[in-house]
Amino acid sequence: MKKLLMMGALVLSLVSFSGSALAAGYGDAGCGLGSIVFGNEQGAVQVLASTTNATFGTTTFGITTGTSNCNPAGLVMLEKEREEFAEKNYPTLVKEMAMGKGENLDTLASLYGCSQDSHADFGSMVQENFGNIVKSESTTSQEMLSNLNSEMSGHAVLSKSCSAIIG
Repeated sequence: MKKLLMMGALVLSLVSFSGSALAAGYGDAGCGLGSIVFGNEQGAVQVLASTTNATFGTTTFGITTGTSNCNPAGLVMLEKEREEFAEKNYPTLVKEMAMGKGENLDTLASLYGCSQDSHADFGSMVQENFGNIVKSESTTSQEMLSNLNSEMSGHAVLSKSCSAIIG
């Protein structure tokens, strides 16, 4: 009986764990190698799919790159969207970065996966580190984003509260 309860608890925890991958929209186990090997057939096979995803770490890779049946709007696609946004709105972004607030700056924070609660921290950090982010008048939008990634990666709060930092 004790063994049966342990197995039940294990299966329940695996099924509960797989729910975090539901955002990908591919079966209960989500995307990853498990979705390729086991498909989206319902039932106990999704536990095997979830275990495969967790064992090989393919869900994170798939979400990041848009592969393994994962949504193509992963971090790589988000980075391209961020680059486009920064290029089109660069003059306004630079002004708002210097002030530490603004609509475009809030949008950029969102493109970095920052929660609404951390937008003020984002604005403050950008304003405080403006000279490191926009080093001169000839700084390009690409260079600005690269410098911003570096600053965010080293920031105690933003490195944890913003989910799409690359670097």
